[in-house]
Amino acid sequence: MKFETKAIRLQTDRSQHHEHSTPIFATSSFVFDDAEHMRALFANEADGNIYSRFTNPSVREFENKMAALEGGEDCIATATGMAAIFTTFASLLSSGDHLLMSKAVFGSTFKINDDYLRKWGITYDYIDPLNMEQWMALVKPNTKLLYLETPSNPGLDIIDLEATSAFCKKHDMLFIVDNCFATPYLQQPLAFGADISIHSATKYIDGQGRVMGGAIISNKKIIEQIYPFMKNAGPSMSPFNAWVLSKSLETLAIRMDRHCQNALQIATWLESNSQVAYVNYPFLPSNTQYEIATKQMKAGGGMISFELKGGIDAGRKLIDAREMISLSANLGDTRTIITHPASSTHSKLTPEERAAAGITDGLIRLSVGLEHVDDIIADLKL
Repeated sequence: MKFETKAIRLQTDRSQHHEHSTPIFATSSFVFDDAEHMRALFANEADGNIYSRFTNPSVREFENKMAALEGGEDCIATATGMAAIFTTFASLLSSGDHLLMSKAVFGSTFKINDDYLRKWGITYDYIDPLNMEQWMALVKPNTKLLYLETPSNPGLDIIDLEATSAFCKKHDMLFIVDNCFATPYLQQPLAFGADISIHSATKYIDGQGRVMGGAIISNKKIIEQIYPFMKNAGPSMSPFNAWVLSKSLETLAIRMDRHCQNALQIATWLESNSQVAYVNYPFLPSNTQYEIATKQMKAGGGMISFELKGGIDAGRKLIDAREMISLSANLGDTRTIITHPASSTHSKLTPEERAAAGITDGLIRLSVGLEHVDDIIADLKL
């Protein structure tokens, strides 16, 4: 089956009621046929549900879809995207291990390192995502993971997945990619050699700003290592959110086509505007990483970052002049959203950390929605 068909047709087996649309399994627990059935389930000798913190049919449908769309063997769904990242790190890292992480990642990811991994005896170094020679100097015998985003938030750096996979295999470490901005429709990191693909399903997977969720996709061996933390610590996805997200996947492809179409047109318009200092968009031919982007992505996505020549004052003026575009910290919505990362999503970082991640005071992040492109451009009053 093609991507669009999988997203629509992979679903939980119909019940005795012969429903067309999968119902929500809003239950905290499940019953057993007899004592032997209960024993076999707890001993992992039989498949089935015990408790919704462990597994739930609604959640499992979403997990199966995400695994199929990413080209992975299995998936774990979590309550949020940050829960997916934390669960992965907590499951695969131990005291004494070392982590390499891109400098260009979502702000809260830095806080996991600084506030939690450090006090558990896990060390880490931040890498320039575009300088592999620097990575080499930072690899240690105890380095276990390399984590990055591509495209990155908010600078839209594009990292060569194949080259990074080869680097990680050479140094015997797992390669983890946050695939949130691209979605499985535009990019499948596992096909390029990544070991784990992570999503904040809150963003494009939902696509309408309704629910939160996360997903971890990998092979069965790695998922089996991660599952006990999810089961015991409890960052589980709710059945309702899983039901919403599974239905959202049915329209992911058609939504992303429009997001990409609008974004490319707006990025091209911004690039020609005399008040814009620079524009970051993966599928602009002028982008220095254009060839890599077109090699591993189907299209450029719905995110644009740009800087106005007037710096932070010009950025504030642009944001305050809007009439339709939403000012929000979210992204991946049907509605176009504008954000100032330095004062919102990355505000907890020091000025030095923001500079290292390429986040200038005047940087603007635009999550291009599904409105008519002419109306979006008209509201960007430059």
